[in-house]
Amino acid sequence: MKILGLHERTAIGRMTAVVVIIVLLAVVGVSAYYLSTTSTPPAHTTSSTTGALASGTLSITFANVPKADPAVGSDEAGSAALANVYDTLVFPTSAGTLQHDLATNWQVSSDGLTYTFTIRQGVKFHNGDTLSASDVAFSMNRLTTIGQGYSYLFAPYIASITASDSSTVVIKLKQSFGPFLTALVRLYVLDQKQVEANEVATGTQYGSNKDYGSAWLLTHDAGSGPYSISAANLESSMTFSAFTGYWNGTQPNQPSTVQMLGSTSSTQALFSSHQIQITDQWQPYSTIIALAQGNGAKLATIPTVNEMYLMLNTKAAPTDDVYVRQAMSQALNYSAIVNNIFQGSKPSAGPVPTSLPGHNSNIPASAQNIALAKQTIAKSKYAGHLGDYPVKYFWVSEVPAEQKLALQFASDMQQIGITVQVLQQPWLTVVADLAKQASAPNVVSIEDGASYFEAGSVLQSRYTSASVGTWEQNEWLQNSTLDHLVSSALSTLDQTARFQAYAGVQTQIYNQYPTIYAFDVYEARAYYPTVVNWYAANGHPIPLLGYDFYFRDFQFFPSQLSALG
Repeated sequence: MKILGLHERTAIGRMTAVVVIIVLLAVVGVSAYYLSTTSTPPAHTTSSTTGALASGTLSITFANVPKADPAVGSDEAGSAALANVYDTLVFPTSAGTLQHDLATNWQVSSDGLTYTFTIRQGVKFHNGDTLSASDVAFSMNRLTTIGQGYSYLFAPYIASITASDSSTVVIKLKQSFGPFLTALVRLYVLDQKQVEANEVATGTQYGSNKDYGSAWLLTHDAGSGPYSISAANLESSMTFSAFTGYWNGTQPNQPSTVQMLGSTSSTQALFSSHQIQITDQWQPYSTIIALAQGNGAKLATIPTVNEMYLMLNTKAAPTDDVYVRQAMSQALNYSAIVNNIFQGSKPSAGPVPTSLPGHNSNIPASAQNIALAKQTIAKSKYAGHLGDYPVKYFWVSEVPAEQKLALQFASDMQQIGITVQVLQQPWLTVVADLAKQASAPNVVSIEDGASYFEAGSVLQSRYTSASVGTWEQNEWLQNSTLDHLVSSALSTLDQTARFQAYAGVQTQIYNQYPTIYAFDVYEARAYYPTVVNWYAANGHPIPLLGYDFYFRDFQFFPSQLSALG
């Protein structure tokens, strides 16, 4: 894979490399979208720069306050925080390519089992410690030992990781992992010395590492990224300050301070009074439109590689019956959802977002067919007494639009004799309830997407046994055959063969109806373009969770707030 220049890490300028993955993205439409609907991005920097920081605080709402521990965070807010606070070996671009970050070079053995990385010298952590190869090894070992967050990407494959000297890391894999380099955008590097100095003997223990610094990292950081955590209130907000010692410098008008706030009922009022400059995507679409029509505001509609899933519990009655699940998928009015609730999105076509490389194009788009749904439900073992098995449906209270989705679902299911109990639940409650089969609902609506630019990312995180008990899988599949098929596909080094294997896995999952594939997500947010110049809103998003909020590449003009009135 061709990699861009060593210092070329500015999001708005990441469209110049021509590599295999761009071709693949063009085939599925992602790069074609960017290239045909956006203006030419400004030239990116080719060396470290030191630009004047914009004073004031850029404020953005998210569904929740970030979990900023690199071994824990994996949702939207957490991923955005991690991208800013920590450096990675490689960095993703808006074109689907990779750039050098902490890794300045690497070699891969012919069998795909050994990766040798040269680590950038002179990088400083926020506390002044010098980053070395041993910190990279420590971070991978910590991630896979804790076993949360993005650990599922690496735990099945890592045999060992060692620092042969201060600038060299050698990673040996148990088995080949075709997308390994791409997945490394999720290995966030911590300061080993600082973490070990803050390990305490409370909570979950990891041998001599005690809690591995987990308690401390809830509200502090041990990173080297362009921002550091300066304040944290886990109930309401987290504040980040630009790191002036960042190895790649600071950008002109880069915000000096950024605040990530959890979305509340006051989000609309905060935006209208200009106290926040970018809204979260979880407000009702009608609210986003109304806010975007305010003085100086604008609507940002951003393509993603995310999908809205209605995850069906295959172990709880009546969704343990394949005919019930199939009938549900046939009965849902997808057109009403994308036209009236989540405008701008489009119906999905199976387990993988349609714009993601490796998607199976032979799977049809989701569509309603009530007559067929009634025929299907009649084959179920629950036919004739479905009333005895009400379906419990969770929607996330921090995402008001999900209530409308839940009510649409309940109305459609009534037409085939299924009673739905619609239950509003806070996000943290949803996460806790999905951790145990006994408390997991029949249905939960959750948006999820790729951690890296391949279908295998979604197949691994959503449908393998390793994700059972996490917020990413309410299906409770625990299917060893499926686990093997996904593992085999991911281990395939040849990309064409790997994508063919992905297609077969998607077909098998689709035929089991463990999920209702509601729609491919286009994020809609209101923002103030004269106050914040945001690359993702300008047509150059990085469609991986969190990376549209790389604050170093924002330009912030707080003096323009007064002009909004």
